Amino acid sequence: MCDSGVLPPKRILRKLQKFGLKPHELAIVVKISEQKLYLVRDGEIVKTYPVSTSKYGVGNQKGSNRTPLGTHRIFKKIGDGAKIGAIFEHNVDTGRVATIHTDETESGEDLITTRIMWLEGLEPGINRGEGIDSRDRHIYIHGTPEEWLIGRPASHGCIRMKNRDVVELFNTVKEGTLVEIME
Repeated sequence: MCDSGVLPPKRILRKLQKFGLKPHELAIVVKISEQKLYLVRDGEIVKTYPVSTSKYGVGNQKGSNRTPLGTHRIFKKIGDGAKIGAIFEHNVDTGRVATIHTDETESGEDLITTRIMWLEGLEPGINRGEGIDSRDRHIYIHGTPEEWLIGRPASHGCIRMKNRDVVELFNTVKEGTLVEIME
């Protein structure tokens, strides 16, 4: 099933169950090779979203600007009710709103927009611990003003989504939702 570009649900499901995934609960799987985020339940894909992970590849080191692999959970959701394109700095809505670019216009900044789902690594030595901790690295699922880059590696470590997509996902999942990031 993996060869067709679809998730290997049983393997992922078993891993997430080890981290407390219960029957009928939603989970998120980010597949870097496909630049896709899958919302899954009971091994079935509920929804698929295009994303952008790091333009520097995968990695867990602090300061690497790479996307970490492994099992995470949504530690905190930030931005409920914020405007589409709201710009966040240090997890706070600045009151400014970014222009969303669907053409090849570069914003010149790595802005965090609309919503934040802050990830916490659950695997010591992989995405949790000194110098590799996803939570300390501020690894998020968030919106971006550069929507034209969605679908290809473009971020500085986070998982970028289209702004309307990140609102939909934010409104669907809860804090504590498990997130598996895989190559």
